[in-house]
Amino acid sequence: MNPVKPNALLFDLTDSHTTPLDRAFRMEELASLVETLGSVSVVGKISRRAKIDLKTFVTSNTITELLVEAKEKEVKTIIFGNVMKPRQIYELSEIFRPAKIEVWDKIDLILKIFSLHAQSSEAKLQIELAKIRHMGPRIFGMGDELSRQGGGARGRGIGETNTEVMKRHLRREELSIVEKLKKAEDTKALQRERRKRDNFLTVALVGYTNAGKSFLMNRLSKKGVNVKDALFETLDTRIGKIYLPMVQKEVLVSDTIGFIADLPPHLISAFRSTLSESVHADILLHIVDVSDPRRTEKIKVVDEILSTLGIAEKPQILIFNKTDKAKKRFGKTVLAKEYKLRTPLFCSAQTGEGLEEIKAGLAKMAEASM
Repeated sequence: MNPVKPNALLFDLTDSHTTPLDRAFRMEELASLVETLGSVSVVGKISRRAKIDLKTFVTSNTITELLVEAKEKEVKTIIFGNVMKPRQIYELSEIFRPAKIEVWDKIDLILKIFSLHAQSSEAKLQIELAKIRHMGPRIFGMGDELSRQGGGARGRGIGETNTEVMKRHLRREELSIVEKLKKAEDTKALQRERRKRDNFLTVALVGYTNAGKSFLMNRLSKKGVNVKDALFETLDTRIGKIYLPMVQKEVLVSDTIGFIADLPPHLISAFRSTLSESVHADILLHIVDVSDPRRTEKIKVVDEILSTLGIAEKPQILIFNKTDKAKKRFGKTVLAKEYKLRTPLFCSAQTGEGLEEIKAGLAKMAEASM
């Protein structure tokens, strides 16, 4: 018998420039993230247009509305579709604490999903680092945990407050994690150097989450990676090989975490070592779900993140995947013309259509690099 999941209320705040279509998309993506998490049951969705309150993110009237709605529907968690400042989350959490209601923002939700999918020690360390950096003032709620760990009053200096002790504890934790991640990255760097000496060309799959990267990697490399239809299913880096008969050469291909809109730079930075295979790859395959009505916006999101990582100028092939899911007339000619400077390719990882064209494109790039 499945346990009853606690109720969750979804809330999203947008400005006056956000169109109704964009508002609907934001809520749909938030709901998809919550579905991927799977540990709560959505019992309500609220979207509002309003200015942000600098202290509590939303106005007192909205807070009252949320409290009433949460009480009526026995809600245990309110999940915001926004990226909030740590202080704002803390202030809201304090307001909702007497009602025993947790408050999460979009980053809290994503980090919880990341925690579910992390397998390697490196991925787990990156999640801990991101959590520490996102907590901010919420360290005020850590007193009991620190006391159990021996970091409470006994470790306090003269005139030092509990808050200062907690901040110092988190700084130590952050430095320790950064050091461990540096060692992991040094090991990866040695592996990359070995591949270069062996004359291996490296290819990385990048794209918006749920674009079908893992499934496509399976078909191209016959690598047995998980292909469940869920956001952020891939977190740890997976590496396989693709044989290119046209140039009689093998290339290494890696699949890493999918991107998503509104991720703050510090979160991208926290996962930089997971993305290092993409950062150091010779060629990027930018995978797009052609059946997605928001594909244009998602291409822009991925392009922006690649720029943040400093790899937007790498050799790249734009690949429109999932042609089998698209409507019969999904505008292939129009897309080919719109993105002609990027010479797009079309494929279906499901049916195998277009895979040989991708290999031919890779072979041409491999030949140029040789």
